[in-house]
Amino acid sequence: MTQTAALQPHRMSDAKLGLWLGLLGVVVFGLTLPMTRLATGTADAPQLSPWFVTWARAALAGGLSAVYLLATRSRLPARAERGPLLLSLAGNAIGFPLLLGWALRHVTASHAAVINALLPLATAAVAAWLLHQRARLGFWLFAVLGSGLVIAYSLIRAAQAGHGFGFEWADALLVGAVIAASLGYVGGAQATPTLGAERVISWVCVMALPVSVPGALLTWPSQPVATSAWLALLYVGVFSMWAGFFAWFRGLALGGALRVSQTQLLQPFISILAAVPLLGETLDPLTLMFALAVVATVFMGRRMAAPPRPQERA
Repeated sequence: MTQTAALQPHRMSDAKLGLWLGLLGVVVFGLTLPMTRLATGTADAPQLSPWFVTWARAALAGGLSAVYLLATRSRLPARAERGPLLLSLAGNAIGFPLLLGWALRHVTASHAAVINALLPLATAAVAAWLLHQRARLGFWLFAVLGSGLVIAYSLIRAAQAGHGFGFEWADALLVGAVIAASLGYVGGAQATPTLGAERVISWVCVMALPVSVPGALLTWPSQPVATSAWLALLYVGVFSMWAGFFAWFRGLALGGALRVSQTQLLQPFISILAAVPLLGETLDPLTLMFALAVVATVFMGRRMAAPPRPQERA
């Protein structure tokens, strides 16, 4: 056995490192739902406007990003990198937080976590489409099954709320948020190999500053706001919008967007459990059941994500 071979087991592969970094990002993002609801409040007890939360968190992250890029003397994005960065800006900096913020005014964080559980399949589907990563037929079947479970959950919740057998409009906002986030994730993953994970999210936030700063000033709250709402805004601005992406984009690039996106199977449970102490929500059996069912489809979809390998010759 050579010395190189002896040392090989101690070296973490890019695929494993990617999964661990993706998991770290998922923990950070798992707190985003309860923290966003804490920042925006409810329809009956509003705090910060979803518009303000969207612009302010992007502006806060943009300020930190500008300092980071200057301190590290980062280069400007190349022309080929600007398109993916703009896609990430539209999806992660604007679309996802805005749609999520309005939805969380009307549904609990636990409810949103079930819909948000579709994000891994949506990210993998977008990766297969934009990055031309092939997936087995079984993956798409489980993606359809997961979508069907989310639709069923929405219908049941609407009926329980007395709205008849129909969809909650807030669920449409949540589905839109999922689509926006998945597009942003894959856009960021496209630019990461050449630009670097830290610079990707930092340039996304800096590029958003011409919009986020005026937007935050124009939507600044005029009514008193609870301290907890400001602290929640600080979290989504520093961690959800900036620091969490350092790990997430690097994980997607190292481990592959199709596979690493499936580490998000833990995210709905992190959100549901965190909502108990942060928001005083209860552990609803129906929500937990559907969350488990959706996560099961995500787990099986992960196993079907990659195309079958050709048989090796003896």
